[in-house]
This record gives sequence, structure tokens and C-alpha cells, in this order.
Amino acid sequence: MMWDFSVARSVAIMLRTWPFILFRTIVYFAMTLAYITATGTGAGIGWGVGHIFADGGPEGTAFYGGIAGFALVSIALYWIREYILYVLKAGHVAVMVHLIDGRNVPGGQSQIAYAKEVVKQRFAEANILFVVDQLVKGAIRAVTSLLGGITALLPIPGLDGLMRFVNTVIRISLTYVDEIILGYNIRIDSSSPSETARQGVVLYAQNGTKMVTNAVWLALILWGVTFVIFLLMLAPAGAIVYLMPGQLSGWGFVLAIVFAWALKSAFVEPFAIASLMQVYFKAIEGQVPDPGWDDRLAAASRQFRELKERSMSSFDGRPAGPAAQPSI
Repeated sequence: MMWDFSVARSVAIMLRTWPFILFRTIVYFAMTLAYITATGTGAGIGWGVGHIFADGGPEGTAFYGGIAGFALVSIALYWIREYILYVLKAGHVAVMVHLIDGRNVPGGQSQIAYAKEVVKQRFAEANILFVVDQLVKGAIRAVTSLLGGITALLPIPGLDGLMRFVNTVIRISLTYVDEIILGYNIRIDSSSPSETARQGVVLYAQNGTKMVTNAVWLALILWGVTFVIFLLMLAPAGAIVYLMPGQLSGWGFVLAIVFAWALKSAFVEPFAIASLMQVYFKAIEGQVPDPGWDDRLAAASRQFRELKERSMSSFDGRPAGPAAQPSI
């Protein structure tokens, strides 16, 4: 097989974490509703203002009113991203980790309360998790550069343009790596989230070719699924735009993207995370972080150096040793 994860196992994990799938669906479709309401309200206000003040008619002011409503919701969601990450994403990852390791978790809605407690034990507050998450994202960007990009996977000479394109695909395919490192952070019993994240990034780099190959295949699968979802969402988005005032047909495309994003976040993301965690946990089994990769990452990434500094400060200048890893 071209990839190392089990589709059936990923789907089974999603089904067993149905309270989180339901929670994700509610949260992301509430966001979608907020976008629709704000855009429609902004367009309506613009339409009314245009009738009174605009010389060119209300269409232009309705369009800009819709943009203003869309932008206001985007700003609001940006400010609550830490809470969404802390309660929703990290909690879901915590339960997935337990299932991948064959450990039982409480069933029903109690999964959410249980996972929130697990995350709180590892990260005392949302800000700590958010900072570590951002540092991991920055450090991972250095991994592909150190791997030599796609050259390590497809050493085809004379195809520089193609290589640049495929390297771009690889960078985009790494969307969920920070969640995988978060899963590693929750999985092992380390006394420092920053230190465990540092170890997780080094272990990812050690197995970079395998991880990136699987991430690219998974990304191609998910892009195809997301595109199909987008096409299916054009009809309801167009119906909603039809009810808005003015010539706002262009918003049908935008709302279809928002609908597709909501479905992707609710259903597709958990599948991707479960799949990549399978590959990562199996790849690193029995391994310890390689000091050589640690040094290379420290030289290449400011964010990785900050992770090291944070972990050193947690242990009076002595990094914590790698914790024992449960087998899967």
C-alpha cells in the first residue's frame, strides 16, 4: 500500500469519539451560521444605506456591507481560537491517543469532560498550549528544509519547477503535524510540555521521509474529498444568497467555501489526525530523540530554539530525558 495508516481504523476511532464529532459539528456550523448571519445583516444594512445615500444604487453598498460583516466574524473567531484549540482540538486528540494505544476512555458525552481534564493536567491554561502549538508549527517548517524537500523522496534531476510545486504541496500537507506532536505530548508522562514537544519534533524529523510521504498521500485524499464537499455545498449556499438583497451572487462561492470548511473541520480533520498518529506512533516506537537532529533543528529554527529554552528553564537548565513510550 502507498501509505502506512489504516483507513478502517481511522474511521473506527472517529466513530468511537462521536461526542467530539458532534461537538465539532455544532461548533463549526455555529461559526458558519455566524458568517451567514453577519454577511446577510451587513448586506441588508448596506442595501438600506445605499437607497438613501449612494448615487450608484444600493448594490455596491450591499456588497461592502457583506464584506464588513464577514470581516467582523473573522476577527471574533481569531480571538477565540485559543479556546477552540484548548477544549475542542486538544481534547479530541487526547481521546484519540487513548484509543490508538488500546486504552479505554469513558463513553458518551463524558468523553468531553474527561478529555478536558487530561488536557488541563498537561497544560494548566489555554495560553500555554497555544504558545507551544505555535512553536511546534514553526519548528516543523524547518524539518522539510533539513530533509532536502522533495529531493529525498523523488530525486528527479532537471525538474526544478516541478520540485518547487511538489515542495509546496508538502508544506501544505503538514497542516496536522502540530496535532500529532500534541498527541505525543499527551501520550508520554513528561513533566514539561515544552520538553516533550521538543522531543516529538526531533522524533518527527528522524522519521521525516516516512511521515512526509504519508502526509502527502493523505493530503491528496483529503483535498479530493474537500473539493467534492465544496461542490455539494454550492447549492445550499446559492439558495441562501438568493434570499439576500442586491446582486450578491459572488457570495455563493464564498459561503460554499465556508460550508465546506465547516464540514472539513468537523469530519475530515479528525480522520487525518487519527491516520497520521497511527503512522507516527508506530514509526517512533522504541526510538529516542537523536542529538544530531536536535542540533540541526536548533541551528535551523528559532522556534525550536525557544522550545529548548522553555524546556531548560523548567528543569533548572537540565532538559528532561525522553520518557518511556507505550507500545501500540
